[in-house]
Amino acid sequence: MLGLGWWQSRSREGAGPALLPLPVAEMAFSLTDHRGNRVTPADWVGQPTLAFFGFTWCPDVCPTTLSDISLWLDELGADADRLNVVFITVDPERDTGPVLSDYLASFDPRITGIAGPVAEVERAVAGFRARFEKVPRDGGDYTMNHTAGVFLFDADGRFASIIDYHEDRRFALPKIRRVLG
Repeated sequence: MLGLGWWQSRSREGAGPALLPLPVAEMAFSLTDHRGNRVTPADWVGQPTLAFFGFTWCPDVCPTTLSDISLWLDELGADADRLNVVFITVDPERDTGPVLSDYLASFDPRITGIAGPVAEVERAVAGFRARFEKVPRDGGDYTMNHTAGVFLFDADGRFASIIDYHEDRRFALPKIRRVLG
């Protein structure tokens, strides 16, 4: 997985300065949630947003992060209802709406799964300044590498912070509370 270290080190590797995610209102993509509803970035303006990229076939990072997010939401109590919480698949080839729905049944019901055509997922990833890549495996199978941080945006849609993979909840929860105002 591509953790925050990739994001922070881009300038050291000659890839140019690390770019912050665009404000939500400047992103342009159209995807579908696991309930069949169309989703655009404009839908998130007006509420703080917590977003994570991943895929359902992920062996460890994604289920661990979704479990962490579920625990955070539980600890936030009713305040968590004020958040847009989205899991955007980077594997739309396998992660259809029904697959996302089944997968997310194991986590907090406030987490919305989002999928769509590869081109639209690429547009979403670009707006977040994230990254993903398909990695072939033996026998024709594949896995996905992807940015593993949880992105936080305030209610106005401005990037507020990122929660890195395995960041201690003592630090993660205050970040979330700050975007809740």
